[in-house]
Amino acid sequence: MPHKSRITTVIFGFITAAVLLCVGFVSGMIVNVQDYIANEDGTVEVEKVLDLYSKTRSSDVSFNQFWDIWDRVKNKHVDQSEITDVDLFYGAIQGLVQSLDDPYSVYFPPKDAETFARDLAGNFEGIGAEIGIRENQLVIVAPLPESPAEKSGLIAGDKILAIDGNDTFGISIDEAVNNIRGPKGSDVILTISSNGFDTAREVSITRDTINIPTVINEIRDDNIAYLRIAHFNGETWGQFDKAVKEILRESPKGIVLDLRSNPGGYLKTSVDVASEWVSSGPIVVERFLSSDKEKVHSSSGAHRLVDIPTVVLVDGGTASGSEIVAGALQDYGAAQIIGKQTFGIGSVQDFEPFPDGSALKLTIAKWFTPNNRAIDGEGVAPDIIIEEMFVRNEDVPEDDENAFKDIGLQKAVELLST
Repeated sequence: MPHKSRITTVIFGFITAAVLLCVGFVSGMIVNVQDYIANEDGTVEVEKVLDLYSKTRSSDVSFNQFWDIWDRVKNKHVDQSEITDVDLFYGAIQGLVQSLDDPYSVYFPPKDAETFARDLAGNFEGIGAEIGIRENQLVIVAPLPESPAEKSGLIAGDKILAIDGNDTFGISIDEAVNNIRGPKGSDVILTISSNGFDTAREVSITRDTINIPTVINEIRDDNIAYLRIAHFNGETWGQFDKAVKEILRESPKGIVLDLRSNPGGYLKTSVDVASEWVSSGPIVVERFLSSDKEKVHSSSGAHRLVDIPTVVLVDGGTASGSEIVAGALQDYGAAQIIGKQTFGIGSVQDFEPFPDGSALKLTIAKWFTPNNRAIDGEGVAPDIIIEEMFVRNEDVPEDDENAFKDIGLQKAVELLST
């Protein structure tokens, strides 16, 4: 198929992110807190935490019960050799954040925080699939092109019922990621369902180093440019800028922008890409806890593609940052959107590391399209719906690259040719 200074990272969904450098007051405050609650070797003394924050206790709960249970666990649990204050401390914070019932808000102990930060940079070993939660079910958002997940036959929308035989009911996204990810050459067995529990099957996938391809472009024989963006990562803008220059040299009569199975990525890159089709105005708006507090990300750049007819291909794996692009182009009438309803990830996460190496990923906002449409849980509805993007070509052997007809691409070309 086609294919620190303190760092605060604004993340759309579960892996996508826009990096903001944020220093000053908050950073100094955290360092001072760390000085107070840590002993000489830097280890947190949990007993001091209660004293430090005693004035901020809620009148609705008694923290005496917390410490009572803490003592009971330490004094009565049968496996005392496996209990450490550090584990209890980090576990308690994880439970606090988990109680929000938000799959995208997670507290990471130091080791997990390091792994997550490394993944944000695009360097990881695993199966190469974005995952999410839909109706409390762990699902495949999109397998990355040429990844072990795609080669194993996983597709957007597949439900993950179990990981190595362990039920995924109630699992958080980040716990699922940790269980699926692993060293190159090792195997993970996913129990997958595409159409219900009766069709459940086990899929064994060999993990590999994941190198995420980002931009593919070509000028077709009919002088229509095909531009595929697979992910909005750190390399996307440079490759996209180069592709746009190549496209403009050919003066195409139209562009097919393929965002199918694009799980998102850096916010700034998504805004910059959409800006090429939008000459002015907001691309996306973030709304925070206070209803009167919002941040508008406006169009910027050279707007080089404004006058070129464009069709955008989307599907159920189009998520987060790619929904920003599709939503903005649709709102401004800059492109026709065809395909299937997109995934619907429209929340914003702040990724905040702490001096002990731990980190908090917390949902702080929801984002909206220029026409004030909420995407979270809804997605982008195409102008033209195509339920089956790829149809088997019975006249061609299954292992041939032309074994499937790309109905979405055919329709896009048809619209641009009329």
